[in-house]
Amino acid sequence: MSTYLTILGFNSAIPTVKSAPTAQFLEMEERCFLIDCGEGTQVQLRKAKAKFSKINHIFISHLHGDHVFGLPGLISSFRLLGRETPLNVYGPKGIKAMMEAIFKYTETYQGFEVIFHELSSKNSEKIFEDNRVEVYTIPLDHRIYCNGYLFKEKPKERHLNMKEISKYPEIEICDYHNLKRGKDFILKDGYVLKNEVLTTAAEPPVSYAFCSDTRYLESIVPIIKNVDLLYHEATFLHDLKEMAEYTGHTTALEAAKIARKAKAKKLILGHFSNRYADYQVFLNEACEIFPETYLPQQLEPVKI
Repeated sequence: MSTYLTILGFNSAIPTVKSAPTAQFLEMEERCFLIDCGEGTQVQLRKAKAKFSKINHIFISHLHGDHVFGLPGLISSFRLLGRETPLNVYGPKGIKAMMEAIFKYTETYQGFEVIFHELSSKNSEKIFEDNRVEVYTIPLDHRIYCNGYLFKEKPKERHLNMKEISKYPEIEICDYHNLKRGKDFILKDGYVLKNEVLTTAAEPPVSYAFCSDTRYLESIVPIIKNVDLLYHEATFLHDLKEMAEYTGHTTALEAAKIARKAKAKKLILGHFSNRYADYQVFLNEACEIFPETYLPQQLEPVKI
């Protein structure tokens, strides 16, 4: 099962005709995650033909409007569409009060359970886990409390080598599960069949790290070490480093430094200031430090 990232929006505070505020749709191990929910996210979801109804977990980085103003409308639309499945929302402390105030004063009755998981820790912590996927926070340094998120597939099961297995009638279908999990098989005469003979290697698990918004922060490097794909904000070019620091943001060059230090396989930049008309300048600056850097392609699924 492949993992795909669809960037629904990637620009900074103000929406434009060509780009929307931050929101991403991640499909991992048949789970559908929404990361941030800027204004217009539900429209972008429809344009991307995303599996709208399968979103059961939403991860909000911080409570600035360009990352959360689309959430009330999305939840309202879920109600109008007859949703019954509970919705889990992860975000900074205060998100529950904010959303409940909006529901109260707009008399919006969602008709299904919204479970808020409020975050306040300044240390990385596991906030979601099932039998296939784990999600960790990535504490960031913005003007207000902010987290990135690390999504990791759990190790996958090995593949059965049926040509080899068929040589041993003692191996029954009920034994396949243990073989997939890497266990050896012991024949009745005590001979041990090594697992690597009976199976082939599983696909390596993949990981994705989302980091927006933040100042340059090397403390995140150990958390995202060897990540397959890193999305990191790059609001300014490096000649405006002082402005980036003052406003709680990162430059393209700094994002590339983080990717290099973390030994990420690929880097996607985003959250560009509207002062820049040509995003190619961000790519040019970052590629000097980290060649495997790419610009975001809105609404186009990227295989991780």
